[in-house]
Amino acid sequence: MKKKIGMVALMLFLTLPNFLKAQESDFGNWLIYFGNKKLDAKWNIHHEVQYRSYNAIDDLEQLLLRTGLGYTFNEGKNNVLLGYGYILSENYINNTDDKLSVNEHRIFQQFISTQNIGSVKLSHRYRFEQRFIEDDFKMRFRYFLSLNIPFKSTSPFYFSAYNELFLNTESAIFDRNRLYGGIGYQLSDNIRLEAGYMNQFFETSGRDQLNLMAFVTL
Repeated sequence: MKKKIGMVALMLFLTLPNFLKAQESDFGNWLIYFGNKKLDAKWNIHHEVQYRSYNAIDDLEQLLLRTGLGYTFNEGKNNVLLGYGYILSENYINNTDDKLSVNEHRIFQQFISTQNIGSVKLSHRYRFEQRFIEDDFKMRFRYFLSLNIPFKSTSPFYFSAYNELFLNTESAIFDRNRLYGGIGYQLSDNIRLEAGYMNQFFETSGRDQLNLMAFVTL
């Protein structure tokens, strides 16, 4: 019964943006699904889908598909992963209504370390990317620090926050920074849902996002 309730709530969560569509907003919107399939006690397959829109849902900014094979060690506290991602970006041209489609194929390696300080869960993720963007090639390093704090020991609600720094290997070292805060709900041992606000800033500009996320482990 709990699994059925969880899947119904997951579907409602993923269709929520249809209700937001009619609302005018200056915020962009990211719909994100993170999946993790355990092959055994050590090995896992990561998969995710991200739909990023300039508005509520109907103006595609970026579609991101990512997967990878991971290995867990140190009593489940660490994970290394080799992954691949495909990214389709729809970029506006010089403040006009015209768009340019950009295809990117990405190979990445990452290391995740988790730790608990009381009821607070901390996670560090180090990721190195090799990016094949049309006819160009770039490399980038990312450092992601997140924390998860339950409202109280018996509550399924929790507070989530993270900061992620992006650094290029070329002369323009700083790429971007993402700062996020949100509220999550643990539906079951395998499913949790989260909604929050993210500010992404570049060297000379910034942008706000509304993030809706689903995390599923099978």
